[in-house]
Formats: sequence, C-alpha cells, structure tokens
Amino acid sequence: MTTQQTPGGTAPQADIVDLLAGIAPGSRLDAVRAQRPQARENAQRSFAALLEPAEPGAFPLGERYAVAAFVADLHGFDRAAEFYADLLADEDPALVGVVAAAAADGASSGPYGVYREPGLARESASGPAWSAPADDLGPRLAAAFTHAHLLVFRPREASAAAIRALVEAGWSADDIVTLSQLVSFLSFQLRLAWGLRALDQNPATGHETAGSATTEGAVR
Repeated sequence: MTTQQTPGGTAPQADIVDLLAGIAPGSRLDAVRAQRPQARENAQRSFAALLEPAEPGAFPLGERYAVAAFVADLHGFDRAAEFYADLLADEDPALVGVVAAAAADGASSGPYGVYREPGLARESASGPAWSAPADDLGPRLAAAFTHAHLLVFRPREASAAAIRALVEAGWSADDIVTLSQLVSFLSFQLRLAWGLRALDQNPATGHETAGSATTEGAVR
C-alpha cells in the first residue's frame, strides 16, 4: 500500500472505495462520488484510522489486515478479500492461507440469530454460532475472528459473554472497541463498493438514483 503522511497520521493515496469498486478517474461514478466530497473524505479517513493508523499500538497492522481479509471473504467480495490479503501478505505472509481457510470454514449467509426482546421473537432465525479454530490462528486472533463472525452474521446475539471471550484472549477494552469499529466500517465500505460496482454495470441507472444509492458516512 502506497501511503502519504498527513497531519493526522498516514493516509492511503488511492481512494480505497474507488479501488474496490473499480471506479476510474473521470468516469460517471467518479462524478457521482465527487458530489459528496466530505463524505468521500470521511470514508477514506476512516480507512486510514482503522486500518493504517500511524500508531497501531497493541492491535498491530497484521491483525487488522487479517480481520479485514476475513470479513471481506465472509461478505463474498473477492476483490476486497484479495486487496486485504495483499496488505496482510506484506505484514505476515504465513497468515494469508490461514485466514482464507478460516473464512471458508465460517462461510454462511445472514443475518440470523435469536432476538432477546419478546416483541421481536417472531423475527428470530436460527443459524450456526461459529468459532474460529485457534490451532493456526492463535487464541487472540481466533477470538477476534469469532467476534467478527458474530457481528457480521449474528449481531442480534452480541452479548457481554462475547466481550469476555475477547478479554480472556488478551484483548484490551480499547482494542475491543477498535475491533468492533473495524468490522462495522468494513461492512459499510464493502457494501458501498459493491453497490457502486452494481451501478457501474447498469448504464441505464439514472444519475439521481445513483447519487442517492451511494450515501456515505464514517466510523464514529
């Protein structure tokens, strides 16, 4: 990843959403995204803050890229999975195949899960409660993958017990927050890029429709 130094740290030169969506400079969708420059910048800054921070601390870049590649694989977004796997390969090449294998093992469709609220009980849907294998990933990354899988497929079942599992695997409170933000941001980023790709493959889509379908935000 080619980066540039900014006052807030290190930020990628390439617009990552454009890269994942395959948007060329000067294209129709490039013009659509240009209508929301602040939202576009916020999405890019969120990527930099969560995936390429200047000081990653106890949540190193390799772990961040591993989680990102895993989540992209769970979403079935091959281009994004390859992108994050390439970043991971620069940090820990031995993990690339392990992450791909974990994602294949945890593949599912959703969301699903059981609502605790009685009024929502009829909307509950059963599905597997997957746990990542710790043999190759190690207990810390296995706990992160298990939590990421929960947030992607079973967010309605998030609980204090899930947080305790991360703590027991060595995750600090601050890093648990960052991990959850990372998975949330990736879900936003991947869906946005996927939607833009769909719009690009449908030239008949109206300009106003495309603009309303690509509303962007940032990680809070």
